[in-house]
Amino acid sequence: MKLQITMVETNETNLSKFPPACFMNYSHPGCSLKQEWVRSQFNHGLKIKHLFVKDERKSVGFIEYIDGEHCWRAVQASGYLFIHCLWVTPNKYKKHGLGSLLLADCCADAELLGKRGVAVVAGNGSFIADKSLFLKNGFVEVATTKSGYSLLVKMLQSGDPPYFTAWEAQLARVSGFQLLYSNQCPWVARAIPELQEVAAEAGVALQVTELKSPKEAQNAPSIYGVFNLIYDGKLLADHYISTTRFKNILKKLPKSRTVV
Repeated sequence: MKLQITMVETNETNLSKFPPACFMNYSHPGCSLKQEWVRSQFNHGLKIKHLFVKDERKSVGFIEYIDGEHCWRAVQASGYLFIHCLWVTPNKYKKHGLGSLLLADCCADAELLGKRGVAVVAGNGSFIADKSLFLKNGFVEVATTKSGYSLLVKMLQSGDPPYFTAWEAQLARVSGFQLLYSNQCPWVARAIPELQEVAAEAGVALQVTELKSPKEAQNAPSIYGVFNLIYDGKLLADHYISTTRFKNILKKLPKSRTVV
């Protein structure tokens, strides 16, 4: 079956019509916070593109990328375009080349802008694309972590490749029970008040800090950068988690973290 595809780029004038909702209800506060974040990043080269299939109301594919100097991951990628997110859903639209189509458009944009290439962090879990899509589209792996993250790049010009920042050193410096986050991901934006409420009900002292700049995200204590749940230098979660999982984490905390 050949799909009838339309690509739409989100910009300042049509953001409310084509928001990066990421499976969320457009009216949810997390989506609104994401839109505010998007508006703040347009002047840093942020691009968001959706794929629509004929007769489908919502987009079935999505890519978000930005100038590497302003990426919101624990990566240094100066001179590159950096992909934050890429997804295709529902499953019936996978294996139709939609992910490759989005990547090709991003790489063409990078070439037009004179970038050294395109970089991305991939993984093997939820909320992050698998590296197989990038490898089959000419990306190569330049760095990995024990936790399963890969830094991949498609080179368009010669130059030094991107690299992970010293996130482990940053992690070791974090004391107490802390949650550092950014509204770059709408699911993270959605989770923060929910997790704060759960912690308060459990009588647990949780210090919550918003990362408000790319530099802060690039120096975050985890690769994903925009969600960092930490207890005394140990990374408990590095992406959006449900309140159920959070409650289970709280049960395992030392009693000293409980507010008296």
